[in-house]
Amino acid sequence: MPHDIEKIASYNGVVQLRADTWWRIADLARRRAAAPSGPAAEELHRALVEQLASTDAYERYFSYPGPEAVARVHTLVAEPTEAKELAEITDRISRRLTDGDPSDERLVDGRPRFDVLVLAATSPGDEEFIRTQLPTARRPEDPFRYEPVVVHSATDAVIAALVNPQIQAVVMRSDFLSVPVGDTVVADALEASVELDELDAVGTADRVTAVATALRDLRPELDLYLLESAAVEMLAASVGTVFDGVLLAQEDVLDLHLTILRGVSKRYRAPFFHALTEYARKPTGVFHAMPISRGHSVVGSQWIGEMADFYGLNIFLAETSSTAGGLDSLLEPHGPIREAQDLAARAFGAERTYFVTNGTSTANKIVEQALLRPDDVVLVDRNCHKSHHYAQVLAGSRVAYLDSYSLDEFSMYGAIPIPDIKRVLLQYRDAGRLDEVTMISLTNCTFDGVVYDVERVMTECLAIKPDLVFLWDEAWFGFARFHPIYRRRTAMAAAASLAARFRTPEYRAEYERRVAELEGVSADELAGESLLPDPDAVRIRVYATQSTHKTLTSLRQGSMIHVHDEDFRSSAAAFGEAYMTHTSTSPNYQILASLDMGRRQVELEGYERVQRQIELAMTLRDTVAGHPLLQKYFRVLEAEDLIPEQYRASGADGMLHAGPLAMDRAWRTDEFVLDPCRVTIEIGGTGIDGDTFRHGQLMDRWGIQVNKTTRNTVLAMTNIGTTRTAVAHLVRALVGIAEEIEAGNARRDERELAAFTERVRSLQEEHPPLPDFSRFHDAFRASGAGELPDGDMRRAYFLAYDEDMIEYLSAAELRARLDAGDAVVSASFVTPYPPGFPILVPGQEVSLDILDFMDALDTKEIHGLDPARGYQVLSAAGLAPKD
Repeated sequence: MPHDIEKIASYNGVVQLRADTWWRIADLARRRAAAPSGPAAEELHRALVEQLASTDAYERYFSYPGPEAVARVHTLVAEPTEAKELAEITDRISRRLTDGDPSDERLVDGRPRFDVLVLAATSPGDEEFIRTQLPTARRPEDPFRYEPVVVHSATDAVIAALVNPQIQAVVMRSDFLSVPVGDTVVADALEASVELDELDAVGTADRVTAVATALRDLRPELDLYLLESAAVEMLAASVGTVFDGVLLAQEDVLDLHLTILRGVSKRYRAPFFHALTEYARKPTGVFHAMPISRGHSVVGSQWIGEMADFYGLNIFLAETSSTAGGLDSLLEPHGPIREAQDLAARAFGAERTYFVTNGTSTANKIVEQALLRPDDVVLVDRNCHKSHHYAQVLAGSRVAYLDSYSLDEFSMYGAIPIPDIKRVLLQYRDAGRLDEVTMISLTNCTFDGVVYDVERVMTECLAIKPDLVFLWDEAWFGFARFHPIYRRRTAMAAAASLAARFRTPEYRAEYERRVAELEGVSADELAGESLLPDPDAVRIRVYATQSTHKTLTSLRQGSMIHVHDEDFRSSAAAFGEAYMTHTSTSPNYQILASLDMGRRQVELEGYERVQRQIELAMTLRDTVAGHPLLQKYFRVLEAEDLIPEQYRASGADGMLHAGPLAMDRAWRTDEFVLDPCRVTIEIGGTGIDGDTFRHGQLMDRWGIQVNKTTRNTVLAMTNIGTTRTAVAHLVRALVGIAEEIEAGNARRDERELAAFTERVRSLQEEHPPLPDFSRFHDAFRASGAGELPDGDMRRAYFLAYDEDMIEYLSAAELRARLDAGDAVVSASFVTPYPPGFPILVPGQEVSLDILDFMDALDTKEIHGLDPARGYQVLSAAGLAPKD
């Protein structure tokens, strides 16, 4: 029986479904070969026929194993005497689809290979001609190899691009069908991703442009070529830049072949990595810095020779402080670094991109110093990374902290609701200080995987402050560009979408209607209304900082700054100065080269790897949720656990287990969504706190690193490097821990069991409430600020440099002061891990809620708190009015 629509729609991905199905086919074929006759053989035959029939729904979208091999398998299934050959063929197919069979001749020549999608309404004879004609143009010197995949309809082309990540290029003829003929089960299962209506009612140029645009929206990295038999000049003028090339069908197939290879070569190019490898191959005399260059201070040393053994010689050959010899300067790039950054901007959808070699902490400081002046007001996500807080100190800006909704049950914060952001902006507008508000800095996605609707946030904020600068900290979201569901919630994609939308006459009409609808609405009510910016006043100014090394391929500290700023020219000089302020004159070339290669990878296999990352995360979620023993002690948190219902317009619970269509619906409608690759596991049922579980169990006993813990949760992430083996090992570790708890409980006496039950109850029911930001002390607030929240954190921070301005108080002394009604003001950042962001900042009043939270913490790691001396606070002299 073929796969039904529900099964395909709910499966984590067609690639995984396909691999699992062929694994079952290979297993059935092996068992049939071992039992060639009898009732068991008949049952195996029926199962083989059923499983093989299910592959008909999607095999046409892939070049491997190909129609000939699939037809051969069908023939062998019908011939019981050929069971041995059937087992061999299906085993080879299964191994290739699962991990890549190293004996496969298509892999052994070492050249990267990919699929080319051909969209054309062909007869069976024409299709066979296409499959055989393109490969005839191959040459031994070709850098890549490819195989054609032929589909006949626009819908099939879109489905192929979605389900086959091996596709790198699309060749389209205008004679394609609009809808598929025959089996449409995959198209029906993924119908929400296919929006190609009324193609037959429009002209050729509009028709091909509509399909090309749909493919671009799904997979912007693909090369698209239009192949026509006549009037190519007119078509080229009509279709604009949506195609990468328009070719005449009658011309030599070699031209098309070379065009395909050239397109992939553009993405394959890694200019700085190539320049560095070329430099390493040159014999060079070093009369400059760095004795380690060329390995001369290491190779042959009897004391540190193992350094060369461990790292290998190439890393030393590539170590240099020179910017000549084909290399480049990061501070003033004009050669391969400049080209590598331009290629990264293309890949990530930015207008310009800058490489950063000391992490996103520095990237954040660069952006904020470049765009902020002293006393500018900045709205800052209170639970953002501490680099943002320090950046405000450096810039001298006035900070207005925004509080996220809290999740006390798990000792974590979510994100900041849009009405709360708008309410603060409207307060500044009504106070006549909106012109002071320069920037808003938000984290997307959050550490725990909560993702904003970026386009909506920017739309609503720009309606109040049309030139507001947005800094999106995407330290953990660099991969999102390379999957169609994630992409729309990235800063660069949203910026491009808004820039295009605001220029249209349709938007202007929508804006004018909305202005009329909101006439007479009070300022208090506006925070809850949907707002639109004035198209004549709005400016798109968006920056994103990404820790490439966290979620993509890069050496540690490799980060990028992506820019989409319509007014960047006015800030370019300041940006350059800030970049030089925070960037070393001796940047690590290995980090730069790894950023270049990481960009190349995501342009060529980013979609494939991110899709696999999602599939593995869902496998982990499903396994823990469905395992009878694991259910007793662990619970994987879902969107309904981490995002309150009022922010989930899609409404349904269990969304992450309903397949990609349900995920797509939620990501289109909900104010906040959950990244499924951030797998938060509630561990309260084990009776083990998060820190002990992380170190004492996972790391020390099982060799497993996890990202973060709270009092009763651990966070496990999948990334583009996660393997099925790694997921299996984590599951095995959880099962092992659960089995030990089961066995331990069976041996415990009544008193010991009561103690275990009490530990579980404490972790699951005793939740110290997470405190909101209290307020800045009046000494650091603007005169007559009223209810406006901003404060001068810089002045408070530097007051602490003077010992006469500070004192230290224990928690008990602090509480006594607060009980007496005294104001106590922090002189430093106090950051407990978890939650991992400052609970106190310089100039902030300490509240009883904050003190209660700090007293309830069981973490050992608290930055900024001296265990011996206590909290550093400002003395009476520090709080005295300034002269």
